[in-house]
Amino acid sequence: MFRFDNSWDSLMAPEYDKEYYQSLRRFLKSEYSSTKIFPPMNDIFNAFRYTPYDSVRAVIIGQDPYHGENQAHGLCFSVRKGVEIPPSLRNIYTEIESDLGIKPPNHGELTDWAKSGVMLLNAVLTVRAGIAGSHRHKGWEQFTDRAITLLNERETPICFLLWGNFAKEKRNLITNPKHLILTAAHPSPLSAYNGFFGCKHFSKCNEFWKAMVSPLSTGKLNSKKRENSADSPLCSPVLFYGIGFEIRFRSSRVREDYSRRIRQQAFLRQ
Repeated sequence: MFRFDNSWDSLMAPEYDKEYYQSLRRFLKSEYSSTKIFPPMNDIFNAFRYTPYDSVRAVIIGQDPYHGENQAHGLCFSVRKGVEIPPSLRNIYTEIESDLGIKPPNHGELTDWAKSGVMLLNAVLTVRAGIAGSHRHKGWEQFTDRAITLLNERETPICFLLWGNFAKEKRNLITNPKHLILTAAHPSPLSAYNGFFGCKHFSKCNEFWKAMVSPLSTGKLNSKKRENSADSPLCSPVLFYGIGFEIRFRSSRVREDYSRRIRQQAFLRQ
């Protein structure tokens, strides 16, 4: 059984014994051993690893990973530092600057978002190089739908950001009235001017959390709206702040990546 080493482990464990997941596992073994697949095997579950279940404050749902070289690393819309920022992410940065006044960074890595409670979840977690959608309907949708359903069951409110028709289809999984659902056009250059630009989802999500949750030191839900103190970790811009900051403790990250490679060798071992 694969381990995330966080609160997702016990919640997703029942999926591993189901026939759809066993079939998916066999499919991935064949794919990774015979052709180029993205993201690298060690990065497949980064959305789960970086954002534990009980830490999720917002969810952005993507379709499937980038299919270009060195792009996908397990977080939707994100690319590693040093990789050219994709057009959709540039449009996301443009909207953030317009909405929150935050200047965009010079890279496209959103790992800090994920570690701050923004789950960047693709519905399909792998793809063949150069072939968008090539791993759809192989079992990933059932796996990630289960994750969304579990998040829906949480009592602590979550903000779900659904961009584009594919993401909007997940709305039927989100029935808990405690949660906030925000929908808009996809940030792709083909559709961003049809409702993504000007949606102000980032400020709306931040204001939702300011209204619903007290400062992080207490972690208690508010029964009515209140303003957080200026030094509160949840004070606006709350979730979508610091996207341009460098990740600290680079040596720790190297050790973490090595440990992850060792753990994830079990994913295709059988």
